[in-house]
Amino acid sequence: MLLTGDQVAHFDVHGYVLLPGRVPPDLLARLRAAADGWTGQAPTPDHLFSGGRLWRVDHLHDKGSPASLELLGSPEVLGVAESLAGPDLVPTYESLVVKAAGDSAAVPWHQDAVHGREHRLFNVDVYLDDAEAGAGALHVVPGSQHARTDACALRDDHGWAVPGAIELPVRAGDVLVHDDMLVHGSPPVRGRALRRTVYLEFRPAASILEHGPWDAAWLDARLRLLDAAVAAHAAARPGVPGHVRRPARRPAPGPLRLRVAHGTHTPGEWCSAG
Repeated sequence: MLLTGDQVAHFDVHGYVLLPGRVPPDLLARLRAAADGWTGQAPTPDHLFSGGRLWRVDHLHDKGSPASLELLGSPEVLGVAESLAGPDLVPTYESLVVKAAGDSAAVPWHQDAVHGREHRLFNVDVYLDDAEAGAGALHVVPGSQHARTDACALRDDHGWAVPGAIELPVRAGDVLVHDDMLVHGSPPVRGRALRRTVYLEFRPAASILEHGPWDAAWLDARLRLLDAAVAAHAAARPGVPGHVRRPARRPAPGPLRLRVAHGTHTPGEWCSAG
């Protein structure tokens, strides 16, 4: 399920592409059940809280459900990743972000990771719940991915009324693919429904080998996840054609680790003042 040429072009020009109904209903149901488990289990260091509320769960693959691996190994996700990163794609992050029902804090304007743009670095955002206009939908600034943006100046000069910014309402099962340097955020909302999103980040292997911030051993550990993910998809959806991988680079032999920590990150652009 590769992206079309028009979809890739839209991503390159605007910094995002929206794929309505990309996630099959059966997989969506398993992901929603898994999310209930991830958020309901006893907190681990991968469960991040703000103001006493859980807002993020990192490293999903070792949290008791195969659904995250199934998602990673699905043709719906790997087709996107290969279209943008090539056959030597690397799954670099996996997390669940939660906006609880009721009060919900803003996510300020930011860029996930700022880099030299020799390669595409991007997130595949899988929506488990609806995010409606005015009720938690993501705001993006199309075309802003080409250079670093001063997030503090953007906030101070425009607030949420940034020229050219648009809101992207989505339905459960939709996928939004966004460039790591696309300026995006979401304003505060109150009294709204639960919204959960699984984020999978990808990069080409060449980006990591040339620029880090991780080494070849870390890269191989992440690549070993892909074979496990394809197997998880095949087990969960027998009879459904899987994504055929033809990577030029295979990982060195080694044990499968479902939790591959990072230690360091490519810095993003956030406004930390005020």
